[in-house]
Order: sequence, then C-alpha cells, then structure tokens
Amino acid sequence: MREVAVLGVGMIPFGKFLNRSLRDLGREACWLAIKDAGVSPKHIEAGYMGNALGAVLQGHTGVGQTVFAEAGLHGIPILNIENACASGSSAFREAWMAIAGGHYDLVIATGVEKTYTEQGGVLDIGEAEPELRLGLSLPGFFALMANRYMAEHGATAEQIAKVSVKNHKHSVLNPYSQYRKAVTLEEVMASPMVADPLTVLQCCPRADGAAAVILGSADYARRLTTSPVLVSAAVLMSGMGDNPSDIIHFRMNEIAAQRAYERAGIGPEDIDVVELHDCFTIAELHHYETLGFCSRGEGVKLLEDGVTQLGGRLPVNVSGGLLSRGHPLGATGIAQIVEIVWQLRGQAGDRQVEGARVGLTHCMGGIKGQDAQATTIHIIRR
Repeated sequence: MREVAVLGVGMIPFGKFLNRSLRDLGREACWLAIKDAGVSPKHIEAGYMGNALGAVLQGHTGVGQTVFAEAGLHGIPILNIENACASGSSAFREAWMAIAGGHYDLVIATGVEKTYTEQGGVLDIGEAEPELRLGLSLPGFFALMANRYMAEHGATAEQIAKVSVKNHKHSVLNPYSQYRKAVTLEEVMASPMVADPLTVLQCCPRADGAAAVILGSADYARRLTTSPVLVSAAVLMSGMGDNPSDIIHFRMNEIAAQRAYERAGIGPEDIDVVELHDCFTIAELHHYETLGFCSRGEGVKLLEDGVTQLGGRLPVNVSGGLLSRGHPLGATGIAQIVEIVWQLRGQAGDRQVEGARVGLTHCMGGIKGQDAQATTIHIIRR
C-alpha cells in the first residue's frame, strides 16, 4: 500500500447557525482545505462525505453531491457515509484507503452537520428504540459508566468533573470552539444535573459545523512540500459481536488502538498529542485507559497529575474537545484530524503543543453497547 499524506485542511468555527444550510457550511470548509492544499478542484478525483443527521433532521439526502458540487467538484465519484458520531472519521478512512490502494492520487474527505434546526435535535433521534423509551439515552448510558467507574476504582464525581475544567480551559485558546469560557470545578458541579453524576457542563453541546481534508499520495505531496504530514494508520472497528457487560472498558477501543499502533510501528508512549471523543467527562477518562495511555483505573491520576493538559507530557483535547469545541456529529472526526494536522505543522497558535511530531485521533459512534458502536483511530505524523 502507498503512503498517504494530508495536503490541506480547513474548518469553520463551530456554533449555532440557524440561517446557514448544510450546503453553505460544507462549501466553506471544502474551499478552505483546497486553498490550504494549494491544488485545483479539477485535480480532485473523488469525494467522501461524513454526515449523520441530514436525512433524519432535514430530509436532506445526497449531502456529498450537494456540498461538493457547490465547491466546484464535478464528474467525480462521491460517497456519503453515515456512521453516527464516527461519520466524518469513517469518511477520512475511506479516503485514505482509496489513496493507499492506488485508486486515486488526490481526494477530499469532508464532514458537515447541522444539529440546530427548527424541527428538533439530536436527542429526538431513535426514540423508538426500547432502551431510549426506558430512559437509557446518551447521558443515561454514560452516567451508568461514571457510577460503575467510581464504584470500581474509587474515583469521585469531582475528579471526573475535572475533565470539563481542563477542556474548557483549552477552548479559550481555540477560535474555532463553540464555547470559549473557562469554568471552575465549582461551576461544573453546580450546573444543572442531567444524569447523576453528570451535570450540564460534563456533557458535550450539540453544534453546527464543517471540516474538510485533502489527501494525496506521498509522492504527490512531496511535489508541494518538503515536510508532508503522513497518515501512519487508519483503523475502523464496529460491533464486537460478544457485547460484554463491562460498561467501563470497551474492548473494541482497546483492540482498535492496538491495531493502529502495530500498523504505525509505534506504541502509546510515542504519541505527542491526542484528540479523542470526550462526549462526556467520564468518556475521556475511559479512553485514556483503552488507548493505552495508562492502566485501568488510573485515568483520574493521569488527569490530576497534569499529564493531559496543555504543557503536560501528553496533551489531550487541546482544541477544547467535544465538551467545549462542540459536537456536530458528522464533522467531529474530521475536525479532530484538522486540529492534529495544525499541531504537527506548528500552526495551532496559543494552544500549540511544543515539538509535536506524532498525533492520534479517536472517534466513536453508537450508544447501545459494543454491538452497535463504531470506533475510528488515526495516527498521523510529521
């Protein structure tokens, strides 16, 4: 398989845009990535679009065809990918495979989402599922995880809430974040309860947003730059099939991470910066452990020792993560990749991780145990 490089990235600030369409948001992100890559739209050979809710919330099918046409991409194969919260990151993997397999030399992967609509929101989706009718919504699921984690590992609700403090502090430095206000632990704990012990400030906000990436063969990239950003691993896993009852340790995450490290020829100790799926505070602690950054039950210690904050040994979610940057489902996975590319290029401004050479992104989708989940992990290096 050929080496694959990221040639260009683009993202718009996340927020609430009732007067902007999916087409409008996606077009802007695409053009930012095309401009950043320094390529012509006519040279892009295929397009991959990640979007989770367009058809459900807005009756909008064929999002990729619509957005890419607006960006001036015509007469090319276009694939629309819906994989819940992992839609964008799955689109990136498909684009990577197309380049690595030698099918194309230049492609675009984009994620776009509008979760703010006049008709409803994300939590209305799937209400026919028996679990949701019984109250096992996303917050309910992760609240169960938090309570189990506290019982097994002796963590406190305050320690879990510190993830929100860290990520909101990071988001102050990110002009693309939906929320750019630091919060104290007291404010997090005092915010309205959603599902005990998770308060509002421990739950990611929905958002509208879009992000895009231009990928090409390494040979193509070296015509444009002497120091390309390369994709060392792109892993997607779905549904383990055994659906074990260990709610605080998703084996699928662990296996996907192991495969990514093996394909990249590195270990977790070699990662310099991470963007992971912190949909709720407890999720970030869980992912520290399944991604191999610490042993089971030691996620709190990693956080409290300052390892995962900006300036620490392994900064995590310096963008503000889902908790502060916002979570436009289909765009989130691509936004993570954009942030890592900026970090590896040294273009992240005040949130720059000094000396970052290897980055990892992790994104998940699905809520009903491991059978209905998807996990994507990408390792990118300078």
